[in-house]
Amino acid sequence: MVELDYLVDEFRRLVRVKDCRFIEAHIDTVGDPLTYPKLPELCQALRETPGVEVVSLQTHGHLLTEKLVDRLEAAGLSRINLSIDSLDPELARKLSGTESYDVERIVGLAEYIAASKIDLLIAPVWVPGVNDGDIERLIELALKIGAGRRWPPLGIQKMLIHKHGRKPKGVRPMSWGEFYRRLRRLERSYGVKLVLKPEDFGTHRCRGLPLVFRRFEKTWVKLVGPGLFKGEKLGVARGRVLTVVDAGEAPIGSRIRVKVIRVKDNIYMARFEP
Repeated sequence: MVELDYLVDEFRRLVRVKDCRFIEAHIDTVGDPLTYPKLPELCQALRETPGVEVVSLQTHGHLLTEKLVDRLEAAGLSRINLSIDSLDPELARKLSGTESYDVERIVGLAEYIAASKIDLLIAPVWVPGVNDGDIERLIELALKIGAGRRWPPLGIQKMLIHKHGRKPKGVRPMSWGEFYRRLRRLERSYGVKLVLKPEDFGTHRCRGLPLVFRRFEKTWVKLVGPGLFKGEKLGVARGRVLTVVDAGEAPIGSRIRVKVIRVKDNIYMARFEP
């Protein structure tokens, strides 16, 4: 688990580098942010950071409770992006990948959030041929319970195929053109904004964190732990973490030479360089 003080200190360092106002601190992860045991404390610390106007988080809601909503509200959380892909109990369990997923409980929590000071955005993934019939029902739900007081009530997402993601059998993703055509038809039917833009969330450009590596540069890193996927390890150098995608049997604690293969957005990836 990453220490709370470390997360907050590094976040505040980034805020100082960006040197701008109206910053949104968005909490997301490969799994679900609700697994972090100090989430309310993190929200409060982010909210108290000078320059931060919005604190939001992304969740499927599986671990959410009314008590936790109350604590997050007291901590100053601005918005919850709640992923609900279907209102049909069986299909919702299938799309969530777990038999314990209870969409009726999640809908009850959505209503509870909407009645609190926390704004609610319902964020389904549109899986063509699978949950087409649920998209309109989710729009109706969002409008009925009063989601989106300050921001759009829905953030309907296009299903994308990713090499490390789930690949539903027989499903072909919509083209971006078809996806936006369908959203615009629904916008006209329901009178609600569905085609979203960065400015809908106050997103704006500001100074980025300077890069400390160049692409294809060779350097030495110290391996400090396993990566997310098989064969990966995390290495550190120059105050940054690099994912070494093919570290293989190299032991944790060892120093190895790598070639940097990605630097975009300060996400560093490298390959072992014998």
